[in-house]
Amino acid sequence: MRLLGVACGVGAGALWGLVFLAPKLVPEASPAAMAAGRYLAYGALALMLVLPRWTVATRALDRRAWWGLTWLSLCGNILYFCLLVVGVHLAGVAASALIVGMVPVAVILWGLREPGAVPVGRLIWPLMMAVAAVGLIGWEALQRPSSGHAVSAGEVVLGLACALGALVAWSAYAIGNARWLARNPAVSAQDGSLLTGVVTGGLALGLVPVALLTPAPGWDGEVWSRFISISLAVALGASILGNGLWNRASQLMPLTMLGQMIVFETLFALVYGFIYEGRWPTGIEALAVVLMIVSVVWCVRAHRPVAEMVAEGDH
Repeated sequence: MRLLGVACGVGAGALWGLVFLAPKLVPEASPAAMAAGRYLAYGALALMLVLPRWTVATRALDRRAWWGLTWLSLCGNILYFCLLVVGVHLAGVAASALIVGMVPVAVILWGLREPGAVPVGRLIWPLMMAVAAVGLIGWEALQRPSSGHAVSAGEVVLGLACALGALVAWSAYAIGNARWLARNPAVSAQDGSLLTGVVTGGLALGLVPVALLTPAPGWDGEVWSRFISISLAVALGASILGNGLWNRASQLMPLTMLGQMIVFETLFALVYGFIYEGRWPTGIEALAVVLMIVSVVWCVRAHRPVAEMVAEGDH
C-alpha cells in the first residue's frame, strides 16, 4: 500500500507539473485568458462531479464557510495562476517552478509563530539553502531569458517577482485551506476541493470581460482550438485527476512522507520545461534544484504539523 501511495503522489506531481508548461503552449493567451479558460473548465467539471451530492456536500456550510471558499478560490486559484502565467512568460518555466516549489518552506516560515512550531534555530541551514536556491534562480534567469521573444532585465525581474507572488498566494492557500477544513469537519477533503472548483468557476466568469479586452493578435481557429484543448487538459489533468491522486496518496502515506511528495511537482515541471526548450539544465540550475530539494525535504522532516497543512492543500 505504501508503494501505491508513492505512485499516486508521483502521478499527482506529474499532472500538476503540466500547469507550468501550459502558458508556453498557448503564448498568445493573456494571464486573464489562461486563468479564465482553465477555471471555467475546472468549475464545470467540478459542478458535474459534485452535483449529485450537492445537498449533502453543502448542508453544513454557512455564510462564513462560503466566504472562506471564495477567498480560497480567489487566492489559491485565480491570483496564483495569473501570477504564475506572467512568471513563466517572463522568467521561464524553470525559474517559476523552482520558486513555487518552495511552498513547504514558505508555509513553515509562515507557521513559526504557531503553537508547537519548531524553533527557528533548527531551520537555519535549510532556510539558508532555500535563499541560496532562489538567489541562484534569479541570477540565472537574468543571464538566460527563456521566453520565445526578447525579454529585458526589467521584465525578467517582474517575472521573478510574479513567481514569488504566486509562491505567497499558494502558501496562503495551503494554510487557509487546512484551517477551513478544520472549521468545517462535516465537509470531506474531496467535497471541499470540488466546491472550491465550483466557486472558482464562478469567479472565472468575471475574468471573461478582462480577457476579451486584452489585446490578442493572431487568434485564428488553430489558436482557439489549442487554447480550449490546453484549458480542458489542465482542468481535467491537474485540477481533477491530480487532486484525486493526491487525496488517495494522503490516505496511504504518513504525513511526514506525503509532504516530501510535493517535490515531484517541481521536478516534473522542470523536466517538461527543459524538454520544451530543447536543452539540458545549466550547472547553476542543477545546483539550485539540489538546494531546493534538500531544503524542502529537510524542512518537512523538521516540522510535521506544517507538512500536514501543506498535505491538505490542493491544486
